Amino acid sequence: MAVKFKKGDRVMVIAGEERKRSGQQPRIGEILKVFPDEDRVLVAGVNMVKRHTKQSARSQGGIINKEAPISIANVAHIDPKTGGPTRIGFKTLQDGRKVRFAKKSGEVIDV
Repeated sequence: MAVKFKKGDRVMVIAGEERKRSGQQPRIGEILKVFPDEDRVLVAGVNMVKRHTKQSARSQGGIINKEAPISIANVAHIDPKTGGPTRIGFKTLQDGRKVRFAKKSGEVIDV
């Protein structure tokens, strides 16, 4: 399966534990990293976990909050025109570039 997510995309959590935690409001964030082999993405401010870390030369020890990866199936792209969740398709422009577009509005995502 081709991964349609890229670093920097704005996504909405539409299913899973993180959707239940937030109640009725869907969580929205920016993708920090994509793990295509595991079909997971790291979204800023979503799926926060506590990690107990040892002190090192670079960082102080203690309990830190950080994001954990979330399944690709649980997130949807944000439509640039409407602001709602949308699916993504690919199309080729007249100049030969292959770009992603929002299926709801037809708006091109890659510029």
